[in-house]
Amino acid sequence: QVQLVESGGGLVQAGGSLRLSCSVSGSIFMINAMGWYRQVPGLQRELVASISSVGMTKYADFVAGRVTISRDNAKNTVDLQMNSLKPEDTAVYYCNAAIRLPIPNAPPRDVWGKGTLVTVSS
Repeated sequence: QVQLVESGGGLVQAGGSLRLSCSVSGSIFMINAMGWYRQVPGLQRELVASISSVGMTKYADFVAGRVTISRDNAKNTVDLQMNSLKPEDTAVYYCNAAIRLPIPNAPPRDVWGKGTLVTVSS
């Protein structure tokens, strides 16, 4: 069973930094894109940043210049370094990975972590 486990969330003052980490475990063949999403209660989950298997990155406009996504393919991890945090960044942050299982011809499947809460105080 493939699992994604996030860590690194918490309470931080506005202007501060946090580093979120996500580790993928289980029987996998390979991981395609990985990403971080966030969700505020009552609102849709939105993409924060994503990174392809070869390191191409994409950032949401609302975090551009403040966030860096990185991954370690050997360790099956993806990190999100967040700087200059704002109160509006408060949300539950979810790790996502497009996983290919060691099953012939199986398509990639989206796997989600359970989320980690980031709270930014003003």
